[in-house]
This record gives sequence, structure tokens and C-alpha cells, in this order.
Amino acid sequence: MVELAATAGARTAAAAQHPVPDRHGANFYDTDPELQSLLRLYLPEALFRHLEPHFRRMGGLAGGRLDELAMTADRNPPVLEHRSRSGEDRQRIIKHPAYEEMERIAYGEFGLQAMSHRDDMLGWQGRMPPIVKYALTYLFVQAEFGLCCPLSMTDSLTRTLRKFGTPELVEKYLPQLLSLDWDTQAQGAMFMTEQAAGSDISNTQTLARANADGSWSLVGDKWFCSNPDAEFAMVLARVEGDPAGMKGISLFLLPRVLDDGSANAFHIIRLKEKLGTRSMASGEIRMSGARAYLVGERGRGFVQMADMVNNSRLSNGVRSAGMMRRAVAEAEYVAHERVAFRQRLEDMPLMQRQLDKLRVPAEQARTMVFQTASALMRSDAGDRQAYALLRILTPMIKFRACRDARKVTGDAMEVRGGCGYIEEWSDPRLVRDAHLGSIWEGTSNIVALDVMRAIQREGSLPVLQEHLQGLLADTGLKPAYDRALRDALERACAFARQVAERRDDALARQAASVLYHCTTAIAMAWESSRTSSTERLRLSQLVLIHRILPRDPMEPQAAIPAEWV
Repeated sequence: MVELAATAGARTAAAAQHPVPDRHGANFYDTDPELQSLLRLYLPEALFRHLEPHFRRMGGLAGGRLDELAMTADRNPPVLEHRSRSGEDRQRIIKHPAYEEMERIAYGEFGLQAMSHRDDMLGWQGRMPPIVKYALTYLFVQAEFGLCCPLSMTDSLTRTLRKFGTPELVEKYLPQLLSLDWDTQAQGAMFMTEQAAGSDISNTQTLARANADGSWSLVGDKWFCSNPDAEFAMVLARVEGDPAGMKGISLFLLPRVLDDGSANAFHIIRLKEKLGTRSMASGEIRMSGARAYLVGERGRGFVQMADMVNNSRLSNGVRSAGMMRRAVAEAEYVAHERVAFRQRLEDMPLMQRQLDKLRVPAEQARTMVFQTASALMRSDAGDRQAYALLRILTPMIKFRACRDARKVTGDAMEVRGGCGYIEEWSDPRLVRDAHLGSIWEGTSNIVALDVMRAIQREGSLPVLQEHLQGLLADTGLKPAYDRALRDALERACAFARQVAERRDDALARQAASVLYHCTTAIAMAWESSRTSSTERLRLSQLVLIHRILPRDPMEPQAAIPAEWV
């Protein structure tokens, strides 16, 4: 046994000295002390101690087995089979065994889709705070992005059904959605996008006709449907005869299989050939009188679907944060291990600056995950102030973190050099998958405008400002840096307020960005004061210097002022 350990140690040492460093096999939890300290900060101590073995287990899987499975599934995308070998019209999507093994880990072992809806997860009695689900997802997505979409949609569909569905619908279908047994559990999907509508839901063409038994028949095409063979989907449709525009749109639950065991009347026309998320099926759906059930109030479908969409948007931000963390960790590892011109890359001034340019947006996104998840927990408990805060934080993280992930993953690839461009490594997959975040669940323009709507309709801006001022009051920063953050916050809120009041849509992205940067700089400073992380404070200061304060591009790089430290 000792000899085996010594041999393994020698192989590890040899691998570390190899001119092409390979981080495969690392535990993504153990190698991330910042994540560990943030979890200790945001979770109750007893819950953190109970869950740490599960975080470590997920970190080990993400750096090892999950990473291998994700690579295999990415190379072997799902295939749509239209007919059985005997000629029956019986559609099924054939998924690679690697993808199915990942499903068993995510849905079965960890129950990520049910974690927010059960009181008995991972050996803990009582409902888990959202931070737990998002922290585990943050680790999982560092290996696999595609599967996180069905996980999120199942979670969000369950939430929407519980919130708006009739007691009969909830009683009938919820047990399948909450099951952890592989043979009985159900997955969820969201069929919303149409060619004529896109982001403008009021142009939805799918029609719903009432049946005598209280159910509805849906007729129409949906253009982009991920996880199209899910057991249940939430679908937007216009009730025949109802008003034009958004007021005529209602929300329906569409089961794949009817009560008598027969297939519902909708077909997958084809699967999409996508740039990223290749492991997970996305397709086009045609409904030809498919039986469905009204969810919530007739004519308020978009308002009710928005709850599901917002939940998915937060999940999208979490995924982008996780992918950035993977990209940064890979770049840091390469820079530490690689020697060129008799120097480690990490000791070279330009590389040091490049790594910081990767770390700043990655850590901003990570902080936003924890801040938004905390607001979600308080909002679900009935806190109206927390709802207003959540209402602005969610589109902020969806907008900025998803945009940043595209650049961070691309620039991190450059650190690995030519190997980073080869599909045998994680870098190309990260780059391909990162581009989806700023498109799915609302493009950048749409969610930037949603930040403005939160200010205009929900009164979210003063709530955000009060929240951030409360964090500043609890930090104990040096007076000069405290003053700099307060000044930046006041200017950012004044600018965003002006943009919202004037409905100056051309400045919506700029206003959303400056609010995001102020929020993260302040929250990171607060986290630093609570965790004693000097690195977190330094990154907070870099956010203020490089993403908020004005700079002359022809001046030397600004240093952190001595009076801030």
C-alpha cells in the first residue's frame, strides 16, 4: 500500500513538472479556499459542517469523473429516433451513456432539481437555503454545462407549478417531479420560443382551445425547446378568442404521456445542431391538439412564466460564474506550472496583469451568486424588501456575468496557448458553452431593460442602495476606501435613476453595468471584512479602479492607493 502511494506521488510530481501541465483529477472544492470561506460566511455553521463532505464529493467528481463524462457526452450528442424498428411512430431521444451517468449523479445522488422543494435532502432535515443548491451547481458546472439547463428547468417548473397550479394539478404531478428514484422521477422543460415571437412574447401564435373536461388542446409550433422529451413542459399559448397582445397569453402544463399511457399529440420535428451544450438535446416542437392544463390565472401567462424565467436567469448567472471559475483556475494552474524563458509564467508582469483581469469578473460573479441567493431565500420567506432586491439583482447577474463569461473563457484559453485550442482540453468547451448564457432566457439587451423595469415598476433601486449601504456600515474599511465606495454608489444610483425615469433605453446597458460593478465591489469588501481575505479586498479595489472610476487609457495602470489599504 505504501509502495502504491509512493508510486502515485511520483507520478503526480512528474505530471506537475511536465511541460504541458494537466490539472485533471484536482478536487475543485479543496483547491478553492475562497469558496470554502464564502460558504462558511453565508451558511449557518451547523449546516456548513454537515454539507462540507457533499461539497468535497462534488468537487472531486467535477475535477475527475464528471469532467471525463462531460467530454465524452460533448463528442456524442443526442440523436432523435422517429420510429421503432417495426415501423411504429414512437419518438425517443437516444442519449449517450456518459450523459445518462451525469444525470444519475445530478438528479439521483445530489437531487439538484428537487433540493429547493424537499425537506430531507443530503441527510439534512429541513429545507435547504438556495445557496446550497447554487454552490453545488457552481461546482458541477465547472465540468458540465449542458445538463444544468434541464436541472434548472425542472427546478423552476416545480416552483411555478407549486406556486400557481391548482391543488389537483399539484397533487397529481408534483410527486414525480420531486422523486429521487431514477425510474419514477420526471424532468421539466419550458416551451416558449416561437419564430414570430422571439423575445416579444405578445406575438405568440400557439393557440389553446378549451375541452369539455376542463383540459385544453394546444396547436402550434415552438422553435427552440431544450430537453424536449421531458415528462412535463410549461407552455405559453394564446387562448382562442382572448385579446391580442400580452393579455391574451396563458400558461399551460403539457405532459408528454397521457393518463392512459399514450403519447400526447406533439412531435419533435428535429434536434438543433448547436455551438455549445452539445450534450443536451434541444429541438423544435409541433403541437397538434396536445392536451394541456391551465396553470394559474387565464390571461396572466407571461407574468406567471416570468417567475420561472427569473429563476432560470439566476441559474444562468450561477452557471456563468462557475464556468469563469473553471477557466480562471485552469489559467492559474498553467501559469504556476509552466516555465518559459527560465521563469514561471505567473511571475511575469504581463501574465500577472492578465490573470487579474480574469479573476476580477469571475469573483464579481461569484459574489453576486451568494448575494442573489441570499435575497431569494428572504424573498421566499415573504420579505417584500428582499423581493424588490431580488428583482433587480437577478437581471443584473444574468446580464453582466453572462457577458463576462464569454471574454473570461476566451482569454483564459490563451494562457494555455495552443493546447487550449484543442478539443482534448476543457477550454474550447467552456468558450462554446459560455456564449449561450447571454442568449438563453433573454438576450443582453432584454435583461438590461429588465433592470430598468425593476427600478420603474418595483421600486428596487432605493432597496438596493439601502442594502449596499448596510453592507458598508458593517465592514470597518479604511475611511478613504469607504468614502470612495459610497461616492461611487451614490453616483451609480443617480445615473440609473435618471436613465429609468427618462426611459432612455440606449443607456440601459451602461446603467445596469455600473450598478453591477458597485454592488460587487461593496459586497466583496464586506465579504473580505467577514472572512479576513485580503485577496477579496484587493479584488474589490480593482473593481472600483478598473470598472467604475474614470481612467485615461494612455496613463500607466493605476495602482491601489495606499490610503485604501
